[in-house]
Amino acid sequence: MFTGIVEDLGTVMSLVKGGDFARLTVASDVVVTDRTVLGESIAVNGVCLTVTGVDGSEFTADVMHETLRRSSLGTLHRGSHVDLERAMSADGRFSGHIVSGHIDGTGEIASIKRDGIAIEYTIRAPRDLMRFIAEKGSIAVEGISLTVTFADDQGFGVSIIPHTAEHTVLPERRVGDRVNLEIDPIARYVARLMGMDGGHPVGDGGHSAAGAGGSLTRNFLLEHGF
Repeated sequence: MFTGIVEDLGTVMSLVKGGDFARLTVASDVVVTDRTVLGESIAVNGVCLTVTGVDGSEFTADVMHETLRRSSLGTLHRGSHVDLERAMSADGRFSGHIVSGHIDGTGEIASIKRDGIAIEYTIRAPRDLMRFIAEKGSIAVEGISLTVTFADDQGFGVSIIPHTAEHTVLPERRVGDRVNLEIDPIARYVARLMGMDGGHPVGDGGHSAAGAGGSLTRNFLLEHGF
């Protein structure tokens, strides 16, 4: 699990594409240490990857076809910068929000503008993701934990402060670029429980008072102050 707090800007050393996967090598003297071991997880632009090789300050990871299809990792090249975060330790601080590293899809940057010291981004996202995105909610963009400033049917907005601009890849992105998106997993679980994901509401076989048949309903939540 991650929290969306980027630890370092890594540099892509190579991305070698095979038939149905790619092998990515990234350099970082902050994230890669003498304690980095094979099999541990590192988020690269928000995508959870497993370390398969370590050489000095570089690590290698295999990127499967499904990940290449769902994310923007396939557009990386030698010299690209990437947001890096190691998996959260049990005694770590929870400074962002719950981030699994399982990308839901990509969005497209529709506009970029300055507002004082902040930089505001409007991102177009697939409709099936927009129903999970709410104003003042959390979202991971390129692995960065951000607060949603607005949301409508077509897209949403986020705003970054100078510190985030200095230590992440977002300022390198331009209008039209794709960015990795991961919705707040809590929103997905609530939607699943209420049957808003296209399936039936999840119940417990009638042993709950959460509505007819034991399913969680909007009326039940309203009646109980949610």
